[in-house]
Order: sequence, then structure tokens, then C-alpha cells
Amino acid sequence: MDTPNSTEPAGTARAPSLFRNWISMAGLVLMASSVFAFILLFFLDLIAHQSNPYVGILTFLVAPAFGFAGLMVFLFGAWRWRRTKAKAGVLRALRVNIDLSRPRDRRVLGYFVAGSACFLLLTAMGSYNSYHFTESVVFCGETCHTVMKPELTSYLHSPHARVACAECHIGKGASWYVRSKLSGTYQVYATLADKYPTPIPTPVKNLRPAQETCEQCHWPKKFVGNLDRTLNYYLPDQSNSPYSIRLLLNVGGADPTHGPVGGIHWHMNVANKIEYIATDEARQKIPWVRVTDPQGVVTEYRSKGFTNDVSGMTPRGMDCMDCHNRPAHKFQSPESAVNLAMSLGAIDTTLPYIKTNAVGVLCRSYINQTQALAAIATTLSEKFPNDPRIKGTIAAVQQIYADNFFPEMKASWRDYPDNIGHKDFPGCFRCHDGKHVSTTGREIKANDCNACHTILAQGSGAQLNQLNAQGQKFAHPIDEYDPSFQCTDCHNGGL
Repeated sequence: MDTPNSTEPAGTARAPSLFRNWISMAGLVLMASSVFAFILLFFLDLIAHQSNPYVGILTFLVAPAFGFAGLMVFLFGAWRWRRTKAKAGVLRALRVNIDLSRPRDRRVLGYFVAGSACFLLLTAMGSYNSYHFTESVVFCGETCHTVMKPELTSYLHSPHARVACAECHIGKGASWYVRSKLSGTYQVYATLADKYPTPIPTPVKNLRPAQETCEQCHWPKKFVGNLDRTLNYYLPDQSNSPYSIRLLLNVGGADPTHGPVGGIHWHMNVANKIEYIATDEARQKIPWVRVTDPQGVVTEYRSKGFTNDVSGMTPRGMDCMDCHNRPAHKFQSPESAVNLAMSLGAIDTTLPYIKTNAVGVLCRSYINQTQALAAIATTLSEKFPNDPRIKGTIAAVQQIYADNFFPEMKASWRDYPDNIGHKDFPGCFRCHDGKHVSTTGREIKANDCNACHTILAQGSGAQLNQLNAQGQKFAHPIDEYDPSFQCTDCHNGGL
């Protein structure tokens, strides 16, 4: 083997490769590791039970970025070798090149191979753990999405707190796989570039149909029947008078083979098919409804005054999400949250006008959460000076604010309508408002308190023991009301 001091005539010895140096070799290992990580992540995502958009970021952005960095190191080693050669001549440059005839280079090669193997092993372990971390709630809600604090907080208090974010927001299928990759990549860019809207809009258009998400756990043909519920309220008077309504919710079902068709779940696309057109992105204004019954009879309903041609519009098939639109990210209104805290004893009901004062201080506008919590403590302390009962109440009201109000993101119950019920938001009355009429003059039932639930008892104390299985007429606890009114004409979740 020729040595660097060979006296062989010039031009007969083969010129050493520019890339035969330790720096270029390190770059080559880095490139190989990125290719290895890319293949591993791609394979893991391919065999996973559902797609994850953030794995796409690791696979198609992070791994190639390391590959590009390795290429730069690889080329830098060659440039440095060439520069050394130009400065010191060929004989000196050859000494910095790899020559396995030298014992030192053989030892370095051994260390290099061992280090490269460890690096590849760590790459495999890191890629695998990164894959699982991107599927975690911590990643979705905290690590990458600090802007998602409202969604994370509400999620942790929801009935779906043990369901991973990806289970609902992402599903199976090639088209949704690609869509989720693009969506996840843009979300990272928007977060880093501070180009996200406040509050974060509900991705109504981007959500998968409930048949592909909700119904993977919830059996659509299950007959539920009736559910007994008691709703506890406190009136805004000096003594915070309790007022409860005991309801028999007629949930029912929609599959004739598992129970009588009827109740709230009559709307499910099992025995009946319901389609509608909304004129706003939040789907709160629904002027057109089409119902197809099990016999195939089609009936169209229009709101009075809606004369638009719907032939060019695409109706949406009603599914679970049209009513259960906040299954994991519900923001409680001040009135609802205070009622609950009072019923649980967290807010002292013996404090005069505490219901009004607590709701009032929650409804104020604040710059940030720190200012809000301080203002809540100051305001309530001034309302009840030197009263030891107020200390626990202040803590409860502050907790309500921390769980449901996020002024930095401009997020609260006002920004996210909840379609379950009809007290604070239109909900059921988006269609059941008495203004949707068919061509034959048939109306969608409106303001019929017994259509979906039966009031068994209402009031306080002994009144709640006076059950009526046939149902009672709703008695407004304060003043008489016009039956043509909707609840939202007066109620808005606040004062």
C-alpha cells in the first residue's frame, strides 16, 4: 500500500477522495440516521390504528431537516479537506485524510463505528418515543400548543378526559391521513409565527362525521329510554332562594329493533334521516330542514322569510355533533358554574346576594387571568368585609374563573355556543322555534316542554316531593313569561 511519503512519480498515484475524512463521515452518519428515523416513523404511522398529524411533522419536516444538516456537515468536511490541501500541499493534506494503514486511524475508526451504532440506536429510541409523545394529551395541550390552554383546561374537566385528543380529532383513512398532515404542519407554523386567531375557532368544517369518531365508542342503535335529572338553581335575591327542576329526559332511541322510536335520539340517522342548511359557520342559524322518514317520505321545512334557492347548496346530514357540539371542551357560563358551586357547598349560600355578586364579578372584562383573580378577591372582600365566610367563596369563584375564562385568548362561554338544551343558547330552538313550516303548513314542534322532557317536580323544599308522572306545566320562578319567548330572549349565561 502506498504511503503519504511515496516517491512514485506524480500522476500515477490515485488522488484521495475529498470526503474521506472524519467530519464528512460524521455528516454521513447523521444523514443515515435521518433516513433511518424517516423510515421508522413512516412505518409506525402506517401501521398505527389511526393517523397523527404531528407524526407527519416529525417524519416529513424534522427528519429531513436532520438529513439536510448531515449533508451540510458532509460537504463542510470536504471543503475543509480541500482548503487544507490548497494551503499546505498534497503531502500534508493527505495526513488529515483517513488512512487505515495508520494505527491511530484504525483506533479512531473503531470509536467512530461504535459511536455511530450508539447514535443509530438512540435515533431509533428517540423516534419511537417521539411518536408516542406526539399522541399524548400533554403534547397537544401543553408542549406545542400553549395557545390551546382553554381547550386543554376544559378537556380535563370533561367526560372525555381519558380519551386522547387524536381519537376524536383524527381518524382512519388515506384522505384524512393527508389532511391531518397538512393541518398539523400549518398549526405549528401558525403557533411559531403568532398567526393564530383569538379565540381559537371551533373546527366545525374540519371535524369528521360522528359515525367515524363518536360511534366508535358510543353505540348508535342503543335504546336509552328515560333519564331522571334534577337541575339546581339559585335565584338572584337576597337569600339566594333555591329552585330546582326535576326532569324526566326522554332520550329514547332511533332504532325500531331495540326500542320504540322517539325522544331526543329520534334525530339520529338510524331510522330517520335529517338534513339541514345553516347560514353561519357556527351552525346556529338553520333556516332549512329536510326530514326523510323510514318509509322514504321527504318533508322540507323552511323558516318564514327564507326563500333562497337551495339547489346549489349542500345540506349537512345531522349527527351527534349537531347537538353534542362541546363533548370535550365545554366552557361553563357564570350562572351555571355558580349554581353548581352553590349546590355543592363551595359557595356559601348564607351570604346575602352572593349569587348576584359572584355572577357579576365573573362577567366583568379583564386583561389577563392574574388581574381577574385579584379583582375577584378584592371585589368580594369589599362586599363582605370582615366576614370569615367569604374566604372559601372567593377561592371557589376564582377557581370557576380559572377553569372557564381565558382573557389572553379571548375565550369564554360567550364564544363557544353549547347546543345541548336551550337555556343560554338556541340549541334545540334552532329548529324547534315554531318558525319552520312545510309546504303543507306543518310546523316543527316549538316550545313544547314535554316533547323531549317531562317536568316531574319543580320548586324547593316540599314542592319537590309532589311528583306528577303526567308532567307539570313549567312555572317560571320569578315572573310570568310570554310562552312565545325563547329562553335565550332573556337568559345569556350571565346576569
